[in-house]
Amino acid sequence: MATPTNSLLNSSNIPRVELHLPEVMAYVRDLAREYEAGRVGSWQAMAHGVQSFFTPARMDQVEAAVPGWRAMSSQAGGVTLTHVIFVLVALLLCPEYRCATPDEQVLMEWIVLFHDIMKRVESGRRDHVHGFRSAAAAGKALPDLGFTVTHEYAFSIESWAALASSAITRPEGGTDDIQDNRQLPAIIAGIDRMFGRDTPGAMVVKGVLLHMSITVVPDWPQAAPLTMAEIRRYVSAELLPLLRAMMLADSDGWALFDPGTKERYRRQTLAAFDAIPQGSTGVAER
Repeated sequence: MATPTNSLLNSSNIPRVELHLPEVMAYVRDLAREYEAGRVGSWQAMAHGVQSFFTPARMDQVEAAVPGWRAMSSQAGGVTLTHVIFVLVALLLCPEYRCATPDEQVLMEWIVLFHDIMKRVESGRRDHVHGFRSAAAAGKALPDLGFTVTHEYAFSIESWAALASSAITRPEGGTDDIQDNRQLPAIIAGIDRMFGRDTPGAMVVKGVLLHMSITVVPDWPQAAPLTMAEIRRYVSAELLPLLRAMMLADSDGWALFDPGTKERYRRQTLAAFDAIPQGSTGVAER
């Protein structure tokens, strides 16, 4: 397998989503233009269009690139499928995405596609650990999409994916499972060994892994947020803008038709990321 470059900024061969999912990305870009022009009347109308677009044949196409897509889409009447497409639409309209480099943009797109791939939907409960499970799925899928890995990948991927998927704990007296952040040093180290530190593949997997790890909107607090010291340790300067755009779009995806909430969530998310010390991320001893 090819050896990855050492830096995202030096990469030139990041697999493009359009090459694997041309119909899906064309649809999402059309939907973003329609929404921006005010020609999509309601959440229900947009959701109905998404459900109609994903015919069995299109489901097969996406499943081949993003394993787990069909199972994700079948839960709770397709609510997660609709949400992921809404987040992609929100991402394309996000100023942070539009100002990003082409390489950063495509990594943001892959992070969105995988971020909820292993999410479990249960009535009245949040899935607090799907970020870790989805990262495991992404880590196993990326080489087939064309992301480069190190020689360690073949020897480590199964044990690493099992570790990431099982990094779950339940606080004393709690009723919900949460991600076990004590396992993050080993999980992050495994990503770096298999993909190389701050390479395109590593950025995608880490973006999926950590998207449930920073509270940005008080209405939706994370169950196991990272401390500021942990953010500085695990979120590199290269990952930070990708994670910011992902979390902005994730919030927008729930509030596309509620302008007041959408703007409030954006201000809160930006404030949360502004509080992270700039220039000091990713430098703590691992």
